[in-house]
Amino acid sequence: MSQEDPINDRFVDIEIKIAHQEDLVETLNQTIYRQGRRIDQLEAMVAALADHVRTLQSSRQGPVNEKPPHY
Repeated sequence: MSQEDPINDRFVDIEIKIAHQEDLVETLNQTIYRQGRRIDQLEAMVAALADHVRTLQSSRQGPVNEKPPHY
């Protein structure tokens, strides 16, 4: 019996380590998923802002850096 206890202890330690690793992997997967969703949102915002800037630039009449009349 004295030989079985160290072996069982080793198996228990391995099972504990695997459980912690599984939890860590799940946490990392959730973090990556959230970051991916946030990146998608930010890309959509950048695209919308770029469209807005293009719209503003095309509707302007005259140069952007026009000097005021008092110069």
